[in-house]
Amino acid sequence: MELRHLYYFKAVASELNFRKAAGRLFISQPGLSRQIRQLEEELEVTLFDRDQRKVNLTAAGVYLKGEVDFLLNHLETIKGQLHQIQGGKIGELRIGFLGSASNQIIPRLMSRLNVFQPLVSVNLEELSNSLQVEMVQNDKLDLGFVRLGSVPEGLEIKTIARDTFSLVVPQNHPIKAHEFKSMSQFKEESFILFSSDYSNFYYDQIIGICRDAGFSPKIQHKSVHALTIFKLIESGLGVAIVPTSIQEGYEINVRFMEIPHLSQFTELAVIWKTGNRNPVLNQVLALL
Repeated sequence: MELRHLYYFKAVASELNFRKAAGRLFISQPGLSRQIRQLEEELEVTLFDRDQRKVNLTAAGVYLKGEVDFLLNHLETIKGQLHQIQGGKIGELRIGFLGSASNQIIPRLMSRLNVFQPLVSVNLEELSNSLQVEMVQNDKLDLGFVRLGSVPEGLEIKTIARDTFSLVVPQNHPIKAHEFKSMSQFKEESFILFSSDYSNFYYDQIIGICRDAGFSPKIQHKSVHALTIFKLIESGLGVAIVPTSIQEGYEINVRFMEIPHLSQFTELAVIWKTGNRNPVLNQVLALL
């Protein structure tokens, strides 16, 4: 049995007339009759009652018509789905991200995807910069949200957000926002930093901010998680320098003070593999 047998059967079952069905299919009537006989021989049933005046479906033919209608309609659906998949309209996207991207960038991207690409499912995983780079290289991630100055050959990088730096202090810290003039005011403080595992590039930026203010920070604790850092500050164990936007979405008893007169800024970028063949990726890059 071949797919054409089912199309021929459907035409005859719809017309109940071999001549009309043959014309619809652009084949000869004897050729159509021969194809239907082949199908009946294959299935070992009679599908049509034929006489010189009319053609009717047998009980087996009625049953097969319903099944063939379902099968051929399903094939059309599959064809449509394949075009959608190739066009990146349907599929899965694997995204890695730093915690600081989860406050605004990731939720905004998910909202836009839900509107413009509702059939795309997303697998999100919070990971360090280095692990994201490795997984994108090995085709285990399609997209990564990172803080990096450069990427290895074979990867693309695009900046999507630029942010200022803020100092995070306990709520009861004696220096208030209007009194904050320079980082040098905090040179005696203990610092809680994002670990270099989070981002070597970002870690070096923070050290550079302190050195530009004339001191090397006394690093008391490190973490890769913003909430952990904030909780340590809340407990009076130190202060931290973080991207200003990271304060969104946390219910914590600390104060954020944007660092004044600072030329440095932090950038959040997306990375992807140049040779990535997931068609969904281009759709998402367009949204970004």
